[in-house]
Amino acid sequence: MTSIPNRLVVCASHSPGKERDVTEQFGTEFRSGLRSAAAIVEEFDPELVVLFGGDHRRAFRHVVPTFGVALSASITEHGSRPTGDVTVPGGQSRSLAEYLLARDFDIAVCRDIGLDHAFAQPLYDLLGGIDIKPVIPIAVNCATAPLPTAARVAQFGSAVGGYLDTLDERVLVIGTGGLSHSPPSLEVDAYEISDDVRARLISEGMAEARTKIRPDWDRQVLAAFADADQPALLKLVDNAHAAAGAGANEVRTWLAAAAAGGSHPLHPVVYQPVPEWITGMAVAVSH
Repeated sequence: MTSIPNRLVVCASHSPGKERDVTEQFGTEFRSGLRSAAAIVEEFDPELVVLFGGDHRRAFRHVVPTFGVALSASITEHGSRPTGDVTVPGGQSRSLAEYLLARDFDIAVCRDIGLDHAFAQPLYDLLGGIDIKPVIPIAVNCATAPLPTAARVAQFGSAVGGYLDTLDERVLVIGTGGLSHSPPSLEVDAYEISDDVRARLISEGMAEARTKIRPDWDRQVLAAFADADQPALLKLVDNAHAAAGAGANEVRTWLAAAAAGGSHPLHPVVYQPVPEWITGMAVAVSH
């Protein structure tokens, strides 16, 4: 299979630990792979970015959409990096929402939504900032049960790809999150916790979380994306939590991004387990 010429898919892990590691002591292989992906993005020079990300029970607490398209959004916190508004093309976001609704996806439409590092990190790392390019943020529920099935996520991503087929623009599609990790704050089955409780859970559970990276599962996921093996991907994604921790559910964003890109192979650029960030970190690109 050949990739779609005007579409580039990049999937990459994110971690708040990466931002706290200000001396860049850890994850050196991952950082190098991420820079390689950023160079590919720069050469591609996208005119529009579609970003599939999850929420860490910050933006969505009492009402949790399975899928949400943002008409306007900001970055609320991201380590030492600046916060501010994301450059969301509101009219185009609305057109996408209407396209999806017409195809039987009862999505949420989000206005002035505050997004965290799940969306900020790939924008900074791949594009250089949160306001460099027009970005349509799409939230996929990866944190609060019940979660969408892998099959539905793939169908949703394909529908987004159908909309992108109508555009005469170079589109960068990003999936962000994963791979294996078990953040203590997500392992608790609670839809709303205070910042103090969140900090305590993370502090008390960090040592154990460092032992919960599952490289074997991560490599299976990367191999399935590289082979565009849809049956294997659906099985791996549906069993992500049991096999690789609560944070592994974020691989749904990769599945959606790959489907939006045409379900072509995603070639691994780098994989590095980083215990200090409690995560199996990876980058994969479509070409």
